[in-house]
Amino acid sequence: MPATWILLGAVIGIIVGAAAVYFFIRPQVEEKVATVDRELEERRALAEKETSEILDTSRKEAQQIRSEAEKAIERRYQDLARAEERVDRRSENLDKQAKKMEHREAVLNKRQSRLDKRQNRLETIEQERRQQLEQIAALTADEAKQLLLDDVEKESRQDMARIMREIEDEAKENANQKARELVVLAIQRIASDQVAEQTVSVVQLPNEEMKGRIIGRNGRNIRAFEQAAGVDIVVDDTPEAVSVSSFDPVRREAARRALEKLITDGRIHPARIEKLIKDATKEVEQDMKEAGEQAAYEANVHGLHPQVIKMLGRLKYRTSFGQNQLYHSVEASKIAAVLAAELNANIDIAKMGALLHDIGKAMDHDQEGTHAMLGAEFCKRFKVPPLVINAIAAHHHEVEPESVEAIIVEAADAISGARPGARRESLENYIKRVRTLEEIATTFQGVESAYALQAGREIRILVKPDKIDDLEAMRLSKNIAKTIEESMQYPGQIQVTVIRETRAVGFAK
Repeated sequence: MPATWILLGAVIGIIVGAAAVYFFIRPQVEEKVATVDRELEERRALAEKETSEILDTSRKEAQQIRSEAEKAIERRYQDLARAEERVDRRSENLDKQAKKMEHREAVLNKRQSRLDKRQNRLETIEQERRQQLEQIAALTADEAKQLLLDDVEKESRQDMARIMREIEDEAKENANQKARELVVLAIQRIASDQVAEQTVSVVQLPNEEMKGRIIGRNGRNIRAFEQAAGVDIVVDDTPEAVSVSSFDPVRREAARRALEKLITDGRIHPARIEKLIKDATKEVEQDMKEAGEQAAYEANVHGLHPQVIKMLGRLKYRTSFGQNQLYHSVEASKIAAVLAAELNANIDIAKMGALLHDIGKAMDHDQEGTHAMLGAEFCKRFKVPPLVINAIAAHHHEVEPESVEAIIVEAADAISGARPGARRESLENYIKRVRTLEEIATTFQGVESAYALQAGREIRILVKPDKIDDLEAMRLSKNIAKTIEESMQYPGQIQVTVIRETRAVGFAK
């Protein structure tokens, strides 16, 4: 029973709450709904207004676009009409030109027909004229053609000889000019002293009494000195001086130094002489080593073996035609560097090859072979670069050069030896060389006489004009020059000039 009352009370409470909600909340809900309806109505009216404005604007724009399109179409129609008129006028002009071309073609055909007839008549006349000429000249056309070809060939050979001579002269002029520039540049940049060749060294004495002390009792001192040093002591009438004579410059220098020390020391006896000569020999060897190092430094050549430098220094006491060989080697190295730089060759190889090219001249006389091959073999033992070895061996044409640097070394050697004042030559050798030049030239057929000029630097050859023509004269000069190159050795170059002269002599009576 109590539960029923509780359930009934709950239902009544719910009904009362629902009635309260309905009566109190309903006005609020209806008010909100009315507000929403008003906002919707305002938005609808605004949207309809904006839509109307947009439609009006769109209609105006569409109307404007249609108007512009109609105008553009109208202009296009007008352009097409004008273009059609131009095409019609051009077509009319083409028709007129076609008619003119047809008329011109007909005229040209008639003219070509007349020209063909005239050409046929000319060929007939030419054939008749040729037959008449053959009858008059008693020669066929082939014979006349051959005669003409012979004349043309003769004239062509003369023209060819003249052109060849002009080209050769131009090439020689340009080549000589370039060679002169290189040689002059090398010589101007390389300045070295001239050293005269001597076989006697003079030692000054403090007084005449010293000569007797040098000779010694019964000549024992001078005999001991000559035996130990391997030289000759010349005691002559020259006041306060004695001479040390020897063809070996190293022994002569050692003897000179030892003799000067003996004179300064005053103690002159055989034992002292032997000791000072040994000391002087060691000093000369040390000087040669230092000279080799100095030469390598001046030539700016590095990386040489000590034995190569030592052998190079021995050239300090070697001369050739009055030219010191060590100075000559340094000078040739500098010249080779200049030439290699001008010709874009390997400067280091050229410098080293020129510095060592005459190292074989420092070898002792008991070794057989030419100085070029001896020097190449010696340098090969001490790991000198192969191109340098080839340059050493090839600078006197004993082997073929394998690089441009070898040719540069040969040229540098010739420039250093042939420059003015570098070397001196005996009168006998000079006369022999001049006579040999003239004898070589006169052995060729057609040569009338030959004369060597300018100290053997040029040879002029007179030929018989009835046996040697202009082309043969050019060949003769080349053959004689080649023979001179193969059979003679000479510094610098020799100019070979062949002169062909024809003289016509007449007498008026």
